[in-house]
Amino acid sequence: MIIAVASGKGGTGKTTVSVNLALSLPNVQLIDCDVEEPNAAIFIDPVITETKEARVPVPRFDKNKCTFCGKCSDVCEYNAIAVLPRSQAREGNSIFLPDLCHGCGACEYFCPAGAISETYRPIGVIEFGDRDTLQFIHGKLNIGKTMSPPLIRQVKQFMNPTRTVILDSPPGTSCPVITAVEGADFCVLVTEPTPFGLNDLQLAVETLRKLRIPFGVVINRSDLGEEKTERYCSAEEIPVLMKIPFSEKIAESYSRGEPIIMAFPEYKDLFQQLYQNIEQQMKPESKDIFSQETAREG
Repeated sequence: MIIAVASGKGGTGKTTVSVNLALSLPNVQLIDCDVEEPNAAIFIDPVITETKEARVPVPRFDKNKCTFCGKCSDVCEYNAIAVLPRSQAREGNSIFLPDLCHGCGACEYFCPAGAISETYRPIGVIEFGDRDTLQFIHGKLNIGKTMSPPLIRQVKQFMNPTRTVILDSPPGTSCPVITAVEGADFCVLVTEPTPFGLNDLQLAVETLRKLRIPFGVVINRSDLGEEKTERYCSAEEIPVLMKIPFSEKIAESYSRGEPIIMAFPEYKDLFQQLYQNIEQQMKPESKDIFSQETAREG
């Protein structure tokens, strides 16, 4: 099973849930897809055994062949190429903005003069490691790079189908999150009982409904704030899979980089119960209810 752990906003405890769920189960692979700010390794403390460079294809222009017709600029959906056509008053020129390039290859394919070839540029690294029997992978986007989805896709290529895969997703509801949760069997949305938490939870719920991915909610710091989050989940028939009460001792262990189940072993049973609740939601009768709900939404 592939379980994505996501949240509509940062700071809700998404990585806490990902890490402790992974450490509570056998035969698990934990993948940190939050490549702009990966921090699951702080709590896992894996032994890194391998590092791969992550690269994306980008065009290379041969100005000796280029006729400056502008076809490459016309087909670029991301405005990464601008062409100044040749005239009697000036030489032609092409301008390439690599940070806008998505590496789709359209410019090379449609260039009538064959003036564009493909090269590669590094965007980050993928690191592989282990903690006891736990397999761990994370991506690290290079400083100054602006597009994380290509790196997230490359990280997800190493998912191990023989294990329970837990994907620690980026926060929010934008392209990186969609790239991370896409293909998951189930998504756990971690939220907090505050107005901001509820607002962003609603955005995340609508996103997952559009993607047709089954989901449930974990409420962190559940005894602080207000009850509107639980009322919302009840009204929308969204299962609350787990509630984690606020604890200063848990916060202290978190600040030391210590997983909850290591500091408080009794929580291991609770995270195992979380997994059982996910399995319950994945049973055919539960999936049928979800399909009917999303059909009504559509």
